[in-house]
Amino acid sequence: MKIYTLRAKQSLPISREQAWEFLSEPRNLKVITPDYMGFNIQSGADRPMFAGQIIQYIVTPILGIKTKWVTEITHVDEGSYFVDEQRFGPYALWHHKHFIRKIEGGVEMEDVVDYKLPFGIIGRLAHPFLVKPKLTEIFEYRKAKLKGLFGEL
Repeated sequence: MKIYTLRAKQSLPISREQAWEFLSEPRNLKVITPDYMGFNIQSGADRPMFAGQIIQYIVTPILGIKTKWVTEITHVDEGSYFVDEQRFGPYALWHHKHFIRKIEGGVEMEDVVDYKLPFGIIGRLAHPFLVKPKLTEIFEYRKAKLKGLFGEL
């Protein structure tokens, strides 16, 4: 069983409170997701984030295939971090940790995603050519979008 890890960090010239306010609002995920992914929240985004929250999306991550994705917010430490885990969707495992740390002049945001692909050897073969580049592209888009919204350090 191969579990992959993706890490992304970004520093922004905003307060921890501003970062938390933006990131803890589920509807803002659409703002930082590429338009071509057809990201559409179906349910669960009617209130700010809380542990136990179930959010259902429709997303088109790869090859134009619409996919239902259900995540649960499993851990929340207000202002510091939260964790979302896939309950149903395209991955065999998806565990995404979001950290917000105060630094001089702003905050450092860090994402750590541990994930496993379905389909055994076929999934592992597709990883370097299809999945990893797509995830990298999505997180680079987020980084650019957040820089556009808040500036950079």
